[in-house]
Amino acid sequence: MANATEAKFGDPVTRIAQTDCWTVLLRPKQPTFGSLVLVCREPVQAFSEVSARAFADLQGVIARIEAVLRGFVAYEKINYLMLMMVDPDVHFHVLPRYDGVREFAGKTHNDRFWPKPVDLTQPVEADAALTDAVRNALRAVWRKD
Repeated sequence: MANATEAKFGDPVTRIAQTDCWTVLLRPKQPTFGSLVLVCREPVQAFSEVSARAFADLQGVIARIEAVLRGFVAYEKINYLMLMMVDPDVHFHVLPRYDGVREFAGKTHNDRFWPKPVDLTQPVEADAALTDAVRNALRAVWRKD
């Protein structure tokens, strides 16, 4: 069963992948193309409360996220933001960062904040068809290897 943070970010509809300890979700509001949310599945609300098992699992999940986004978005940098000001459960906003444009599903996407910090209050609202296409593509890449 999804925790409050997973549910807020659309789980299970937006789910890309899940391990015993972490859920990877497509971020419904995209500050940069390919933005994700990585949510701890344990009932913890402080990073220091994450179990050793979840920390060990995190390494593999991060490696997979970076490989998937590198191939999908061709990011130049990747930002992991752990804000937890509104959503209580331990989670990261994963933002691929890049200069220039990326093409996907007949649309052009750019990192309009590059090279400055992302303003999460100004995300791009993706339409449902584009969101579904990105989610499905990321799921396929995740499962491919």
